[in-house]
Amino acid sequence: MTSGTSTRGIDRDAPVAIHAQISGSLRNRIATGEWPAHYRLKSEPELAAELGVSRGTLRRALTTLIEEGLLRQVRGRGTFVASTTFEPSIAQRLSTLSEDFSNQGIVFDTSVRATEVIDPPRPVAALLDVPSGGEVLRLARLRSTGGEPVTLLNNFVRMDLTPGIADVDFGAHSLFGTLEGRYGLKIGTARRTFSAEPATGEVAEALQLAEGEPVQYMQQVTYLADGRPIEYSDVWIHSGRLKVTSLLSRR
Repeated sequence: MTSGTSTRGIDRDAPVAIHAQISGSLRNRIATGEWPAHYRLKSEPELAAELGVSRGTLRRALTTLIEEGLLRQVRGRGTFVASTTFEPSIAQRLSTLSEDFSNQGIVFDTSVRATEVIDPPRPVAALLDVPSGGEVLRLARLRSTGGEPVTLLNNFVRMDLTPGIADVDFGAHSLFGTLEGRYGLKIGTARRTFSAEPATGEVAEALQLAEGEPVQYMQQVTYLADGRPIEYSDVWIHSGRLKVTSLLSRR
């Protein structure tokens, strides 16, 4: 290693400006999927310390990526990797599908298809800030009403904040209820993204759809009140049996 190269990969003797080296490095993390869409970057002080640069230098690099449309800043929330699709934000109360069912008096059944502790896929690890070597609970469930399946859920939960969660009977207990009741975690916010997908493989089989039939797909990252991510979920919804409605008011 030359004396001009830092342990963080910044060459201070190179003809390329340090802020440009940083923006290039961060751009590569986004391009390779190490930082997936909606990944929230560390705070500026943390990221500057990690890279060994001043906050001013870091801010200049981030500004470059924001201008390129690769990052976006949300007041009071932080800096996120931007999605490649247009996503207007709709504010609404955070509730789970099971809570919505219960509030509307809908009787539903939950069957647990898988409960396992795994090394998270890299995009999930990034979204949940799971360190290298960390583990998550993967919880797969199917919800049905009137004997007909309506939603297939795959949840990934941080194990470092929920020791022993793999032993919970999620056929009888809700995930958010467990996080709040058993672990005393205060859920603050979540980000949901909806899209339409053709049903394939496990999704088609679970929701009793033909291969290729349309299904609503939802991704969600849930954050605690202190800003830490706690859960990521993939949810597939049988659009012929369940419609998602938002009740909104204009201020």
